[in-house]
Amino acid sequence: MSFNNPLDTLYRQVIMDHYKNPRNRGVLDDENVEINMNNPTCGDRVHLTMKVEDGKIVDAKFEGEGCSISMSSASMMTQAIKGKTIEEALMLSQIFSDMMRGKAYDDSVDLGDIEALQGVSKFPARIKCATLAWKAMEKGLHSQQ
Repeated sequence: MSFNNPLDTLYRQVIMDHYKNPRNRGVLDDENVEINMNNPTCGDRVHLTMKVEDGKIVDAKFEGEGCSISMSSASMMTQAIKGKTIEEALMLSQIFSDMMRGKAYDDSVDLGDIEALQGVSKFPARIKCATLAWKAMEKGLHSQQ
C-alpha cells in the first residue's frame, strides 16, 4: 500500500494497532453462534463466536491467523457489533461491503476505526482479507434469523 499523506499514515497506524493489540481476541464459553471461515487464496482463517440474546449481539470474540488486514478487520468488527441488534450489525456489514467495493455508502453512520480500512478497496486482492470476519458474522447472524 502506498501511504503518501498524513491520513494514510494515520489509517496504517490504526490498522497496525488493532493487529498488534487485537480487541476481543479469544473464544466465548457461552456462545450460541460459532463460525469458522477461511480464505484459501491467502490462508487467512477466522473463528468467530458470538452471544446473541433477544435479537441483540451481547458479546463477540474471534481467533484466527492471517495478515494484518484480516486480523485488524476482525478486531474492529467485533468492537463495532457488540450491543447492536442483528439488523444493525447486518446493515453495518453492508456499509462495510460497499466501502470495500469502492461504492457509495451511508457515511452518516459512524464507522470509527473501521474507516481505516477504506484504502483496502484500492487493492482488490486484499478485499477478501478485510471482509473475511464480516462474512463470518453475516453467516452466523443469518443462522439466528
